[in-house]
Formats: sequence, structure tokens, C-alpha cells
Amino acid sequence: MTPARQRVGDHAVVLGGSMSGLFAARVLSDAYEKVTVVERDELTEGHRVRRGVPQGRHLHALQARGQQVIEELFPGISDEMIAAGAATGDVGFNTRWYFNGKSPRRVRTGLRAVAASRPFLERHVYARVAALPNVAFRGGHDILGLETTPDHARVTGVRVQAHGGGSPEESIGADLVVDATGRGSRVPAWLEEFGFPRVEESRLKVGVGYTTCRYRLTSDPYDDEISIAVIASAELPRGAIMTKVEDGLVTLTAYGILGDHPPTDREGFRVFLKSLAVPDIFEAVQDQEPLEDPVAFKYPVSVRRHFERVPRFPQGLLVTGDSVCSFNPTYAQGMTVASLGAQVLREHLASGSAPVPAAYFRDVAHRAVDGPWEAMTINDLAFPGVEGRRTLSTRMAHALTARVQAASTRDPAVTEAFLRVVGLIEPPSTLMRPGMLTRILRGSRAAS
Repeated sequence: MTPARQRVGDHAVVLGGSMSGLFAARVLSDAYEKVTVVERDELTEGHRVRRGVPQGRHLHALQARGQQVIEELFPGISDEMIAAGAATGDVGFNTRWYFNGKSPRRVRTGLRAVAASRPFLERHVYARVAALPNVAFRGGHDILGLETTPDHARVTGVRVQAHGGGSPEESIGADLVVDATGRGSRVPAWLEEFGFPRVEESRLKVGVGYTTCRYRLTSDPYDDEISIAVIASAELPRGAIMTKVEDGLVTLTAYGILGDHPPTDREGFRVFLKSLAVPDIFEAVQDQEPLEDPVAFKYPVSVRRHFERVPRFPQGLLVTGDSVCSFNPTYAQGMTVASLGAQVLREHLASGSAPVPAAYFRDVAHRAVDGPWEAMTINDLAFPGVEGRRTLSTRMAHALTARVQAASTRDPAVTEAFLRVVGLIEPPSTLMRPGMLTRILRGSRAAS
């Protein structure tokens, strides 16, 4: 149990057993006597894709910073997953990247990638959280609503109901409720019902569609690499990533934006792969054995909820993960930003007092969401069909990115700096440091 001198409260409830919910439960377990995770799905240690994670069949990845944070939360988990069959390598040396159809110089960055399917990763994180003596799971339960004090100034618990058999409604009291139910979170609607101001939203329509097929390797097209990544560009808004995962399998996710989506029939999928900027992925799958027909998922719009701008918010309630911000999945930022949000929560609990919502949301915005959201928005606005205001700073960022990508084909130091920014290890401003900017300008001129 948590020592009394560190205890913030008796009971914390996490709504949603998502990755962000599991991260939150891990952090809360250090500060509350008991933590309960309530989830619609039955949570198990199996390999299956959960109904509540419809995108679970598709390729997922932790950025380099997310890999570091998950190791901080669960020491040794990376080696544990590798021992269980996950692929691993250096982000800059063992991945074959293509930007604008050109490959940057390979470089050993020291940033570790652990490649696995979403169910595999979730199973290992779930097992770690489930092993904590003060964490309990309530799978197979619908979340009906929040309980509050009569004036709605404080959340005091949550109302739930078990699936099937006409189960009665049940109240679970809590000192703190953390919503991790994701993009479909009902917290904004509940707040309005309680008389709180509407939560402002930022939206960016991207019309992303992606299609995934899994293969069993009959030959290895990778050499010493774990992944081939062909990134979509403004000139050709189609991309694909093919990655080794656990059990000797390969997951291939192809994507397109603004409605240009990969087909789900095998021949159409093959033709889409052939249309990419480079032939590497198309050629790599020709001799591989598909395990099933391709499956599709659509992501129409990125959504950010600005809880940090809400002037009044009930005590005893926090929000995390995709409930705060749902990113264009082609940038693989969601799980990493969720892990950064868990770090913010941990720091706010370190004082020994319950987190103050306004301060917590301010720090989540500043330290977890702002940077990735701005970078994603700038990148998406590079595609002419994406609606949005292209300011002078946005256009300058586009020009810098083009030069960085060009210079990286000649200078491994630029490659490393760029991948550290992409991996959320460093902020984009590091590319503007005088020495690095000189290398970028010199390298991009030489590449032209």
C-alpha cells in the first residue's frame, strides 16, 4: 500500500481502460489507497483487439519520448516485450525512412524503438498495472454519469452499470475521477448539464483513411531494419509504414488524406502501394503471406478540447489522453502525449494534495499537448486541400521542414536532430540553433 505520508486520498476512479487510462492508473496507485479502472470492454491479458479500440488492428507506435516515459512508469517493460518477441532497433539506424521520396542518411541516435502491435503493447502494460496490489478493474461496465455535490462544485463519484441481465445501477464513490474514455468523452456534455461553460474545441479536418494488412514473413526484406516508412507529402499525399512486430509478423498500414483512402480489396491495396513515392514497400510484400484481407479505418478530423480555457471546473475531476486531444494518427503521437499527460499528473500528485484542475490542465496544455498539436497542424497545413489559416510563421515552418528533409539526405547530424524533434525528444526550436541552421542551409543547397 501507499505509505500514509504520501497518500493524497482514499479512492481514485479512472474511466476507461485505454492506454491513457492505464498510464493514469499507474500514477494514481502511488497516491491513493485504492484505484479502480472502469471499462466497457472486458479487460484481459489476451492478444485480441478490443471492441472499444476499433483502430487496434492498425499500426501503433510510441515515439522515442513515449518509449522513455513508459520505461519510467514500468521499469524493464521494454526488455520484457523484446523477450516476448517484439522487434527492436535504433530509430535512426534501423528504420528506412523516406521523406518526399528521398531517404535521409542513416545514423545511430541512441533512441530505442520497440515495435509491436497495439494488443501486444496493451497486454504488457495491463499486466503491469493489474499486478499493482491497490488497483482493481471493473470490466464490462457502462459509465452512466458523474455524481457531484448538490452545487456541482465537486465530483464525488461515478454511476456505472454492468452489462447484461438487467444489472442495477451502481454508485462508486471517489476522491478523484480521471476521464480517459477517449475521443468520445462525455465530460464536456456533463459539464454543460451541470451549468459549467462550454469547453472550447479546435478542429482540423484531415480526412485521413488508412488500411492495414498483416503478413507472415516468408523472406526478410529488411536486412537489419525493423521498419520501412514512406511518409506522405504535399506532392503525393499517400504514405505507408511496414513494421516488424511480435511473433515474426509484419503489420503494413497504408494511408491517404482528404478522402484518397487505400482500398480494402487485396488487388486495390496492392495497386495503392505501387503508387507510393518509392517502390520499397510494394516490392517488400510481393513474396509475403497475407494473414487476412486488409481492414480500413477512417479519421475525419483532429480534435483538441481546451480544458485549460474553462473558467470554472469542478474539483475532483480530471481529463487525460484522447479525451483532451485526439491527433491525426499518421503522426503516431497519441500514446506518447498520453504518457506525457501521466507525467504531469504524477507531478501534481507529488505535493501530497489533490490536483487543482486549472493548474493541471494548464500544465497538460503547455507541457504535453501544445507542441505536438502545433507541429501536427503545421504539417497538415502543408497539404493544399486541408482548410486552415497559413500564417507567415506556418509558411516559414514549411520552408524549414523542406530544407531539413533535403539536408538530411547528406548530413547525418541533421537526420539525428530532425528525428529527435519528430520523436518529441527536442522541441522544433532546436533546428533553429545557429550551428544546426548552418548545417541545414549548407546541406539543402548541396542536395538541390
